[in-house]
Amino acid sequence: MMNECCRRAAMGFGHLPVPGAARAGGAALPLVVNTWAFRKATETAWCTLKSGGSELDAVERGCGQCEIEQCDGTVGFGGSPDEHGETTLDAMIMDGNTMEVGAVADLRRIKNAIGVARKVIQHTKHTLLVGESASFFAESMGFQCEDLTTQNSLSIYLRWLNQSCQPNYWKNVIPDASKSCGPYKQAKQFNSEEWINSQRRINIHNHDTIGMIVIGASGNVAVGTSTNGAVHKMQGLVFVTREKCIWYA
Repeated sequence: MMNECCRRAAMGFGHLPVPGAARAGGAALPLVVNTWAFRKATETAWCTLKSGGSELDAVERGCGQCEIEQCDGTVGFGGSPDEHGETTLDAMIMDGNTMEVGAVADLRRIKNAIGVARKVIQHTKHTLLVGESASFFAESMGFQCEDLTTQNSLSIYLRWLNQSCQPNYWKNVIPDASKSCGPYKQAKQFNSEEWINSQRRINIHNHDTIGMIVIGASGNVAVGTSTNGAVHKMQGLVFVTREKCIWYA
């Protein structure tokens, strides 16, 4: 059962001040902050710290909790199917002390993406592994191979197909991607304003995810993120911009 300090962890954007704790910029330490109101993720990270875990442990377990709970459908298995109906995962974790980064993208058939990202730090001299190679690495590290598709993600995909594959991420192709599904071929003439003028259906359920920052009592920092990406994205997409933003933050 969750103890009192864990229950008192704030909701989503949260921290629990400790009497006599160190302070950074006026904030009592340790500190756990994440987007959005993913309370269980915040509590899991906080309890990890209070149980003697490291800042990296807290980030891994906090983001991992969101992967289990499929937070807002934008994290973990069974969400944001790509244009072929498959759910793939991206994750990143960073140690602020050593500046080591581990990341995976376009990860397939492995549910614990943030865990695999940490293994990249611990067992490789690389930073980012992608696609099937990332999945093979995960399996070699002992992660279970599982189907990431659920009835919910399948229904999202089928509904999209019945709507002539709208919206999608293609442009300057034939047939007209704004009106029909593929397969597509490149158009002879290019419209540079096509993307600017297109109407994107962007909302909290199809573009956002968890980002977590943990600062320990000594001021050590770790950060991480995990996502299943944009719904109906093209296969092979790596969310480099999102991951870079949290690295540098």
